[in-house]
Amino acid sequence: MNTNYDIIIVGGGHNGLVCAAYLARAGKKVLVLERNAEVGGAAVTEEIAPGYRVSVASYLISLLLPEVVNDLDLPRHGYKVLGRNPSSFTPLPDGRSLLMGPDAALTHAEIAKFSQRDATAYPQYEAWLTRVAECIEPLLLEPPADLIPLPAHWRRRTWVQKLRELLRGRRLYQALRGMGDELPQTIELLTGAARPILDRWFESDALKATLATDAIIGAQQPISAPGTGYVLLHHVMGLAGGARGVWGYVEGGMGAVTQAMARAAVGFGVEIRCNAEVAEILTANGRASGVRLMNGDVLQAKALASNATAAVTFSRLLPAGALPASFTAAVQCIDYSSASMKINLAVSELPDFTCLPGKAEVGPQHRGTIHISPTLQYIERAYDDANAGRPSQAPILELTIPTSVDKTLAPAGHHIVQMFVQYAPYRLATGLHWDALREGFADRCIAAVNDYAPNFAASILHRQILTPLDIERRFALTGGNIFQGAMSLHQLFSMRPLPGWADYRTPISGLYLCGAAAHPGGGVTGAPGRNCALEMLRDL
Repeated sequence: MNTNYDIIIVGGGHNGLVCAAYLARAGKKVLVLERNAEVGGAAVTEEIAPGYRVSVASYLISLLLPEVVNDLDLPRHGYKVLGRNPSSFTPLPDGRSLLMGPDAALTHAEIAKFSQRDATAYPQYEAWLTRVAECIEPLLLEPPADLIPLPAHWRRRTWVQKLRELLRGRRLYQALRGMGDELPQTIELLTGAARPILDRWFESDALKATLATDAIIGAQQPISAPGTGYVLLHHVMGLAGGARGVWGYVEGGMGAVTQAMARAAVGFGVEIRCNAEVAEILTANGRASGVRLMNGDVLQAKALASNATAAVTFSRLLPAGALPASFTAAVQCIDYSSASMKINLAVSELPDFTCLPGKAEVGPQHRGTIHISPTLQYIERAYDDANAGRPSQAPILELTIPTSVDKTLAPAGHHIVQMFVQYAPYRLATGLHWDALREGFADRCIAAVNDYAPNFAASILHRQILTPLDIERRFALTGGNIFQGAMSLHQLFSMRPLPGWADYRTPISGLYLCGAAAHPGGGVTGAPGRNCALEMLRDL
């Protein structure tokens, strides 16, 4: 058994695999350690009953960097995206519905049912978001410019590092300057709340409520909170679905993404060990030197990269006193607020929506994301419950039916339904606990869908429920936060994970962060893993 490596990656989630592949491609001897029986982290596919396979946590693809797909040649290793058209369906209590997607004519006609003004404005809104995304996207491919005047003792930089920061700052300045007269609106989108932005663009509540869910996915915030504008933008920046902002399914579920990454990494020479949980990151003379596994094995390396959350990396895996006290205190202040829950279902038939009937064959209402969030006020009320420490009485639901285009996941005629739920707060009011609430709240979510598709509840054959507590336990995601830390303004760009440490390095020489805890944050992007690998190669 090898015990000495150039680099050890702690955690075999998608960013860890991407980081390992880039490092091995550059000739480094790399080991990936994964505590579970298979790699993939939150992007895995598993059976919930014989013949029924679900994407357990992460469930759609769009944000994965084209650079990662091409550099690792993922299609050759089994990565295949299946498009969705339409990509969005919103049933409404009054019997109407809204379909949207890449078909511009269909989207225009559907929005016009609610507002001709909105139908005209929507292409302009999309074009504006595209311009902002094209402005920001290059900044996601490198460490963010860190121009904050922190105390000298917080972190010392060489003159070469300072010069790099100035050059990155210049690129940020040039990118923003490219927005011209739209810069004020761009700044608002990057820093402000989603609701006033949507209110200015549109008048139809159905359209605004459909768009607003992207602003609060994975966050315990209302759509009126500052910072939700950026989350809205974050979810429309990807191209992996075939076009900007269009999300797709991956054939074989999201586990097919990470299995393709694993095959690519192994092809470059990476060694992967599963069922190998790290107990401690070892240091010597202020430098990372290796790891000790739960079984007692000690493995040595010249450098380490952690794909775990900042809380797990710095508070659980490093020995007490290994970090400066000021850094440790800052880590303890990272916001992991979360209110997301996942319910995976095997069903005997498609949901038959009252507003758009049909269950014998897959229809347009089944292919895209199905939104159960009819109004902005509905969304705000759902947050009010979570803010009081209770699961939403009327939850916000996003349903996807991957078997509408992927026939590999269920027996013929049967389907998989994936339900992403907001708000299910990780921190509950006194006297409440998720182990006691999970089944009853899942019943409430299913009943909410049944109000629009009366055959839904009776069609369920098997179900898998992941509360925020389950997400934390299974995937080691602190606080159940799917982004490894809230995507709020004070935890983005040069402040992610902490001010002064946004370049994937840490106070421990030779120890890096390669996961979503680092810039640019959550989602299946591969960006943190890729960027971290390039910075490690620069140092090594």
